[in-house]
Amino acid sequence: MNTPALDLFLCGDVMTGRGIDQLLPQPGRPNLYEGYVTDARDYVRLAEQASGPIRRPVSLDYVWGEALAEIDRRSPQLRIVNLETAITTCEDAWPGKGIHYRMHPANAGCLSAARIDACVLANNHVLDWGARGSPRRCACCTKRASARPGWRRRGAGGGAGRLRVSRRRRLLLFAAADEASGVPRRWRATHAESGVRLLDEVSARGAQPLARAIARSGGPATR
Repeated sequence: MNTPALDLFLCGDVMTGRGIDQLLPQPGRPNLYEGYVTDARDYVRLAEQASGPIRRPVSLDYVWGEALAEIDRRSPQLRIVNLETAITTCEDAWPGKGIHYRMHPANAGCLSAARIDACVLANNHVLDWGARGSPRRCACCTKRASARPGWRRRGAGGGAGRLRVSRRRRLLLFAAADEASGVPRRWRATHAESGVRLLDEVSARGAQPLARAIARSGGPATR
């Protein structure tokens, strides 16, 4: 019997920090450590100079614009995004990084507004604000904020995310990153600490650990 097709919404580089966070109902602290911009509100001012005034706060679905209606029209069975923003109030900006993204945890509803089923966290911004001795504090903040009913998050030191498609169908979600995408090696997940699942290289050999993890999780999902 043929397995029915699965319609997915996949979206990369969802960035809800900086100016976006400042527009949402509960903006976090605006301090930045970039070469040209040190206040996230400057991004809002630049947007208003180009497109006119923005009434604040915006609604939680504002960040999706006209795309949300199109996503709803297509009715994907699962909605998965790569969340390139730490959800945290931590102030420990990772040293040496030119850009640090974060969103206040109270604004995480902007993801629920699009009915996102899973957030991939294996990227070069998830631990931007976890520098005090270890990135783990920031990772914990982001994972707690994304631990909402119906949500899964993968790539930050976890195994497979099991997403319900129907009563009998599940999708296993894995995520990984590599240093070439800007992920500091210090962020690598270990058996003792959470972090980013980091590939040694983007090659068949480098993918072997991930392939083995996928093979170990190949049985029927139970959740």
